[in-house]
Amino acid sequence: MNEIKKRVDELTKILNEANYNYYVLDNPTITDQEYDKYLRELINIEKMYPKYAYPNSPTNRVGGEVIDKFQKVVHEKPMLSLANVFNEEELKEFDSKIKNAGFDPSYVCEFKIDGLSVALIYEKGKLVKGVTRGDGITGEDITHNVKTIKSIPLILNEPIDIEVRGEIFMNKKTLYKLNEKRKTLGLPLLQNVRNAAAGSVRQLDSKETAKRELDNFIYYLPDAAKYNLNTHLETLNFMKNLGFKVNSENKLAKNIDEVIEYIKKTTLKREKLAYEIDGIVIKVNDLKMQEKLGYTAKYPKWATAYKFPAEEVLTKLKDIIFTVGRTGRITPNAVLEPVIVMGSTISRATLHNEEYVKSKNLMIGDIVSIRKAGDVIPEVVEAKTSRRTGKEIPFKMIDTCPMCHEKLTKIPGQVDYYCINPMCPKRNIESIIHFVSRDAMNIEGLGDEIVEELYNLGFVKNIPDIYDLKNKKELIMEFDGYGEKSLNKIIDNIEKSKKNSLERLLFGLGIREIGTKTAKLLASYFKNIDNLMQATIDDLKDIRDIGEVTADSVVLYFKNNHQLIADLKKIGINMQYKGKALGSNELVTGKKFVITGTISGMSRKEIKEKLESYKATVSESVSKNTNVVIVGANPGSKYQDAIKLNIPIWDEEKAKEVLNSLQ
Repeated sequence: MNEIKKRVDELTKILNEANYNYYVLDNPTITDQEYDKYLRELINIEKMYPKYAYPNSPTNRVGGEVIDKFQKVVHEKPMLSLANVFNEEELKEFDSKIKNAGFDPSYVCEFKIDGLSVALIYEKGKLVKGVTRGDGITGEDITHNVKTIKSIPLILNEPIDIEVRGEIFMNKKTLYKLNEKRKTLGLPLLQNVRNAAAGSVRQLDSKETAKRELDNFIYYLPDAAKYNLNTHLETLNFMKNLGFKVNSENKLAKNIDEVIEYIKKTTLKREKLAYEIDGIVIKVNDLKMQEKLGYTAKYPKWATAYKFPAEEVLTKLKDIIFTVGRTGRITPNAVLEPVIVMGSTISRATLHNEEYVKSKNLMIGDIVSIRKAGDVIPEVVEAKTSRRTGKEIPFKMIDTCPMCHEKLTKIPGQVDYYCINPMCPKRNIESIIHFVSRDAMNIEGLGDEIVEELYNLGFVKNIPDIYDLKNKKELIMEFDGYGEKSLNKIIDNIEKSKKNSLERLLFGLGIREIGTKTAKLLASYFKNIDNLMQATIDDLKDIRDIGEVTADSVVLYFKNNHQLIADLKKIGINMQYKGKALGSNELVTGKKFVITGTISGMSRKEIKEKLESYKATVSESVSKNTNVVIVGANPGSKYQDAIKLNIPIWDEEKAKEVLNSLQ
């Protein structure tokens, strides 16, 4: 055998074994100095004799491959997501469904690693492809970056064809170390391990990925039957013996009570782990049982993910400032010392109104707890009054508009204060932004910043001015950032908006108390704007779901805005309802719905519109008056609220059955 090739083989074996012992078994067998010496030797040989360099050489761990873009890859078997549960009751419900199907399962409990899912494909024991989960059907080829992750074997212990799936992640210490370095270089800090890992594997230059020191656990074998395996635990051991890194914390639980005990123990030691976990994955151990239980369109019925409760953090309430909305409503907002909550930096949170602030007993200077309501919207939970020093400043509601300084008005029976000055610049800007927004006239290209700039430049001072922009194009183009092509596109979209159905116009006008649902209700009932403008308060109150406050608001608006409607008619904006009449269905009509989670193939907006077209109400929160909660994949706390209040729940299958029956 050629001596050069023989040495390459020797070095490759030494380095592969060293990587496996260090990164998979956590049992180093050679020193760092020895490892570096062997690696440098192999790099030098490959440079001098490139024909002896293996495609899966250990030198690929340091990166170097640069790609132009990520190629799309269709998964042979979909990478499905998991349904979530949030408490013991839901865990027991998951167990009951399996038992009701005639099975007596044992479960494997695994840490739900906070990282990025990956599929690894090997041919004859050699890594040929690494693919992200993507949308579950199609992912991206990240092979060049996967090769830099030292816990992922380039060559298996057996020369077999196999696909395995796992999680790429970043250790807490690695994130800290990277951020310390980025701080000294003046670079933005990486927010959390999940985003850091996801961003790292999407580097076009694999050298950059190699610097991120990513790690990996393997947890799933899609074609287990092919290898004569009978249980999930066997598949984990099988993959471990092939050379994959499998989490040693995985545990077999004989029943759901042991699962709950495992979760409790894990919760206590969660913070001490070297990596972040956001829950526990529970899988039926018996593979034949898994097969019989099957799948929904979105996730397997034999597995679920217990999610840890939403995270709360403490920070300082530095100030309370006030903003003016399109209707003139004044909203207090918390200015916070920036703090990371569930991966996002939070420095602002709405405080809704004066009564809300008082009910929370908030004072400027307080230490407050913050969480993300529904894991999305920042929310001030409470003031930590025990932490007060005496220097805190009591909250005081303003009595003049922060923009135009006119006296504020509080409507009797309501909690909100309003600026009623029709010339208030902030009100005008917000009303124009609302008019062009997606749910209103849907004029693409007129974003918030552009509207504000056009207002400040004097081109758009009111709603009718929007439709005169085509006559001001040359003047606008004199300002930086306004090219002819982009302006033409905006003007085309403005012209298209003239043909919108009446309900979009009604919502866009910003009439107090009129949301998208009520706008459609009024448009479908009165058919055109003239009929609506002639309606009395009693006429409006006769309509189901229209109360006295809404009726008063509509009549008052049209009394004060005859000229605006006349101007819009003259411009050529459609004033007729183009939709179909509202339908009726005993399962939907008159019912109050709440939607939580994701329904595959249907957006939340589409579901809401369909329900409202049958005279249903869709609310953001669950209460005793809620009739049905629609629960999709990855539901939030609303699911738990529905269970506590014993409210009927429609899963994805039931929801689609009903929604698809509505014409």
